[in-house]
Amino acid sequence: MISKTSNGVKVRTRFAPSPTGYLHVGGLRTALYAFLFAKHNNGEFLLRIEDTDQARYVEGSIESLKNILTHMQLPWDGEVMVQSERTKIYQKGAEELVKNDKAYYCFCSTERLQELRKRQEANKLATGYDGLCRSISQEEAVMRKEKEPYVIRLKMPKSGTCDFNDLVRGNVQFAYSREEDSIILKSDGFPTYHLAHIVDDHEMKITHVIRGEEWLSSVPKHIVLWQAFGWEVPQYAHLSLIVNPDKTKLSKRQGDVSVESYLEKGYLKDALLNFILLLGWNSGTEKEIFSLDEMISEFFLEKIHKSPAVFNVEKLDWMNGYYIRSKTVAELLGLSLPYLQKANLVGENYEKKYFEGIIGLEQSRLKKLSDLPDLVSYFFHEPEFDSKILQWKKQDAKDAKMHLQNIFTILEGIDEKHFNKEHIEKEAFEYIKKNNYKNGNVLWPVRVSLSGREKSPGPFEIAQVLGKERTLQRIKKAIELL
Repeated sequence: MISKTSNGVKVRTRFAPSPTGYLHVGGLRTALYAFLFAKHNNGEFLLRIEDTDQARYVEGSIESLKNILTHMQLPWDGEVMVQSERTKIYQKGAEELVKNDKAYYCFCSTERLQELRKRQEANKLATGYDGLCRSISQEEAVMRKEKEPYVIRLKMPKSGTCDFNDLVRGNVQFAYSREEDSIILKSDGFPTYHLAHIVDDHEMKITHVIRGEEWLSSVPKHIVLWQAFGWEVPQYAHLSLIVNPDKTKLSKRQGDVSVESYLEKGYLKDALLNFILLLGWNSGTEKEIFSLDEMISEFFLEKIHKSPAVFNVEKLDWMNGYYIRSKTVAELLGLSLPYLQKANLVGENYEKKYFEGIIGLEQSRLKKLSDLPDLVSYFFHEPEFDSKILQWKKQDAKDAKMHLQNIFTILEGIDEKHFNKEHIEKEAFEYIKKNNYKNGNVLWPVRVSLSGREKSPGPFEIAQVLGKERTLQRIKKAIELL
């Protein structure tokens, strides 16, 4: 257990989302891994909102992010840091770097930069800033910045390599010659991600930065920034991409990618969290179901995979079904009620016992809660169907009608007290065996008359839930159709 880093500092991780409308499942994985690593090592998990890009800000996103983390049982420690409230701190940091000759004012216009890029592309050269303003003296730059718009760029080394140990990928090396002098403070006075997150990570005393692999190529400039400020560099762990089964990047254009969407569909938080855990991490055993406490105790960064993680919805459905089956009927009733109310199947007042019977019947087949209204609608509305589906395979209407009439008589003779699955099944099979009938010829018409569907639970289970009165009414109606 890494309770402290090599210099004796307590382990601290952070999750730093941007409030742009929804939480990507990849973001949830980052938050989960950062949380588990911190808690495994008796450390702290912090939350920061990176909202310096105000053009992308979506109203309500911050509260939504907080609510989801809370719902997913990933509480953060301490106060939430919000970047938009810290602009002056970043500006001061950027000016300090200029003063110490680690950064410089750049006065290049948008038109010049566009023209530069065109020339580079035409000559098949690597695109990037050419360092024109790097040679301007500080005295001249200070005078010009009072009259001209400017940005502040980081001075990157022009030779040598950036070598660092990534906790997921091992030793990584980048040549500084390929790095441009990136902007760290924009002309509007707002910092770029590169500057802001490093100032914040330093103030938050972050020891381990766990984030997506899209930031791996930015590590050289980040390490240069850390060193420019004279601060200790944290340890990095870059997580692999999450991809679709066809190995394309998981994106909104190809389906749902937001945590909110999966929760709305009726995926349980425990199932979603467990599924996300296994997107790039493996305990080294065959075990696939983990409680949150087990996740914390068994989580090691060394067990994170370098290769892309495949988002397999079928696996998620299986896992969600497992968690649904682990609920009591009463728990599932509470979770399911909003979906049935939204479908106008259930009002504020409902028969609790009847509802529990329906939930209990479908619990073993249910994959996600949003599927429930369609699966059970026939319990709330008398089914409408073509009389032809009452006939089993080559059975004719006359034979189907006869069996329904006989079963009606049998069921009518069972008193309410004994109108249950076991008793109904016993009476039905005695009728079948005594007369040497085929099961399908008798049971198929009964089941369809009760559900109106070619696929549904068995007739005895449905009859028990419907009760004697509703069962007889539906069989009678089916007889009339024939």
